[in-house]
Amino acid sequence: MVSVEQVSNMFDTILVLDFGSQYSHLITRRLREFNVYAEMLPCTQKISELGWTPKGVILSGGPYSVYAEDAPHVDHAVFDLNVPILGICYGMQELAWINGKQVGRGEKREYGPATLNVLTKDDPLFQGVDNSRVWMSHGDKLHGLPTNFKVIATSDNSPYCGVVHETKPIYGIQFHPEVTHSTLGKVLLKNFAVNLCKTKQNWTMENFIDSEIQRIRDLVGPTAEVIGAVSGGVDSTVASKLMTEAIGDRFHAILVDNGVLRLDEAKNVKKTLVDGLGINLKVVDASEEFLSKLKGVTDPEQKRKIIGHTFIHVFEREAALIKPKDGQEIKFLLQGTLYPDVIESISFKGPSQTIKTHHNVGGLLDDMKLQLIEPLRELFKDEVRHLGELLGISHELVWRHPFPGPGIAIRVLGEVTKEQVAIARHADSIYIEEIRKHGLYDKISQAFACLLPVKTVGVQGDNRVYDQVIALRAIETTDFMTCDWFPFDHAFLKKVSSRIVNEVDGVARVVYDITSKPPATVEWE
Repeated sequence: MVSVEQVSNMFDTILVLDFGSQYSHLITRRLREFNVYAEMLPCTQKISELGWTPKGVILSGGPYSVYAEDAPHVDHAVFDLNVPILGICYGMQELAWINGKQVGRGEKREYGPATLNVLTKDDPLFQGVDNSRVWMSHGDKLHGLPTNFKVIATSDNSPYCGVVHETKPIYGIQFHPEVTHSTLGKVLLKNFAVNLCKTKQNWTMENFIDSEIQRIRDLVGPTAEVIGAVSGGVDSTVASKLMTEAIGDRFHAILVDNGVLRLDEAKNVKKTLVDGLGINLKVVDASEEFLSKLKGVTDPEQKRKIIGHTFIHVFEREAALIKPKDGQEIKFLLQGTLYPDVIESISFKGPSQTIKTHHNVGGLLDDMKLQLIEPLRELFKDEVRHLGELLGISHELVWRHPFPGPGIAIRVLGEVTKEQVAIARHADSIYIEEIRKHGLYDKISQAFACLLPVKTVGVQGDNRVYDQVIALRAIETTDFMTCDWFPFDHAFLKKVSSRIVNEVDGVARVVYDITSKPPATVEWE
């Protein structure tokens, strides 16, 4: 798989050290929006083990108190890098704690907007952000200046809203510039990355294509062959097209029908990938194998692991059946893992909590024989879409809503059976059909139907029924790390509900999910 070291040696990189803030990923995302590559690693990262030198370091916020006994702390070797450092919220308090303490509980917690007042008008970090609205989210605060620091920004409730070292480019800010509530936060982050750290703004998908194709060729070599995990979604399709561009017919794409795909998915994917993109694809029907292993399983984490393990078994079995040219063997497995998958699947001591195990990241076997290649592992979803367009993939496919690796298995809450899958699949098909008819598909980032493990009384005709509930979900997002629910009008929801209840046997009620992320996740399981 692509390593952090490989990418960070190709592009000027800002290192974001994560202390567990719900906003940490947004720092990385904002930097990339102005073509600066950023990599997020845990705050416990040993600098000596990096294998590359960052152009600058950002210490994220976090839910802890720096003075607590079990508080996470940064490796002090970060200060020996002699690069600019920016501490955000907890990161600022960490800088203060290291340089003379001066951190404690505030008289009151501060959550919400504040107005930034910059004291030093010519400071390079604060150029263009004076008197702007910024977002506060903290309970602790500085009660005095750290040793060798000076104040350069204040707010009504934060006399140390911005501080800087007297002789080094080490900054601390109490607010969160990465969230959209800080109106000019991106300007501040750009000031840090471009003006202070002097990073080249060369992180573009055009540059990524060239460097990644060459990296794949170097890794695979001139003769080895690759088998590909293909689902028909944008991630695996883009990864497959990239692989085909790199090694041609030595790439063998395989679509496994696991019995929990969307309606007519296997047939449609084969037509799109083979006829439309020229990808060498084999469809394997393993639906009975998957469904039998899922029998009686209700825990979502167990579902994910069963499906992940079974996928690998099937791929290894199919790889053994492929007869490569010149007696070569299949040595590599392609996966479409994205950066948000990696972030959500990693738990650090103290920082970012594991939300759920992603099929692409946490469901793999320890003794897997194939070596992973994950060319999209460092990319956010919108970056993948842009990459797909550059590779000539159709707009309809590039902007297709994502579909989880475990498929409908995690959209059937409770036990997964062929009958339950059929109900969820049919309801989902109606829902997406109506979204397309109403011209809403491209306005929505992801939409799907879930089958809930509850029954409800209903009346159909003159008969009392006692059937199941379908929950509809539709979200708007740019990076799939945070999202809001889509505001359908009432007429649309009425139409979809009526169709599902009337056309899908076994459904008596339809509800619409109006929960944002956070606190919820996109999927129900």
